[in-house]
Amino acid sequence: MTALRNVAVLGATGSIGTSALDVIARHPGRLRASVLAAGSNVEALVALCREHRPDHAAIADPERFQALRDGLRAAGLQTRAHAGAGAIADLAADPCCDTVLAAIVGAAGLDSTLAAARAGKRLLLANKESLVLAGELVMSAAGAAGATVVPIDSEHSAVFQCLPEGRMGPGVGRVILTASGGPFRGRSRAELAAVTPAQAVAHPKWTMGPKISVDSATLMNKGLEVIEAHHLFGLPAARIDVLVHPQSLVHALVEFQDGSTLAQMGLPDMRTALAVGLGWPERIDSGVAGLDLLAHGRLEFEPPDLETFPCLALARQAMEAGGTAPGTLNAANEVAVEAFLEGRIGFLDIPCVVEGALEALPAAPAASVEALREADAQARRLARAALPRYAAR
Repeated sequence: MTALRNVAVLGATGSIGTSALDVIARHPGRLRASVLAAGSNVEALVALCREHRPDHAAIADPERFQALRDGLRAAGLQTRAHAGAGAIADLAADPCCDTVLAAIVGAAGLDSTLAAARAGKRLLLANKESLVLAGELVMSAAGAAGATVVPIDSEHSAVFQCLPEGRMGPGVGRVILTASGGPFRGRSRAELAAVTPAQAVAHPKWTMGPKISVDSATLMNKGLEVIEAHHLFGLPAARIDVLVHPQSLVHALVEFQDGSTLAQMGLPDMRTALAVGLGWPERIDSGVAGLDLLAHGRLEFEPPDLETFPCLALARQAMEAGGTAPGTLNAANEVAVEAFLEGRIGFLDIPCVVEGALEALPAAPAASVEALREADAQARRLARAALPRYAAR
């Protein structure tokens, strides 16, 4: 009989977290959500606790601790309340869970991701910024502690599934990540000058949060995924390619030295990748239907337009520079996307803010979390200082 797996869902109220809880609920004798953590939405977190009855619930905003504690009590739950990023990291390392879904958006997820890796947990990695900011540290910690890292991004999960036992081998030539192209595929730079945040978050295939949706629209999301693939699979930039595939049915391809190419396909639903991570090496029900190729018709592929969407090229540039450069890229992008969503800068200003930060802050060695945090803070300060320049245009 399969042992019960206790799962910490970090980022429980987000789209990935709620999808994971849907999969977990389908396997009550096999999977249990023992920890739920969220950023500041106490009401949504308490509602999830009512449904899933975890042992622990944590809110990242310390000022919301009392509201969480009182909400759990009012619901008649025995769930213990916690608050603060430190508490979430402690729970990720605690024996109360053996599996950690790292789905906290942004650099805020780094501490808990590292804590889970250092504790030797099964780490379901959906927080791409942890690898972008500190990929060498995370993978080194996971290797030293014997943690199992299973990627949850659909593209990296696809690569993982195409590799023998989920691992790179000597026969692998290159990996090809696919991109939907986002809502603005085929448009020129001139056509993107006046796009609105509402248009940018209207992804044609995936249901995601606003920040990730904007990253998809700029192709920064794919750039971050290239950096992730570099760390997850130990591949140099020359062996990681990107193809635009608007149908979003082929999530990645792995090319082998014997001329074979394997592709992983499926409907654009994160529950598939989550079920792979939660059940691996076995396959479990995700709630996602099988793929009817006749119903979907043609599969199309095209190269990315790097002139109109320069963020992908900027990400490769940061990856090749190494050290703190990917963290600078990520931090500046977070600031720029937030400003765009608030209507303070234009869509085309996002890569300009990022490029300016990369030019102003040369890459330094990524020797410690402290060095990475300082580079992250510097990049944010510089990017914020640059925003008025673009707002005035």
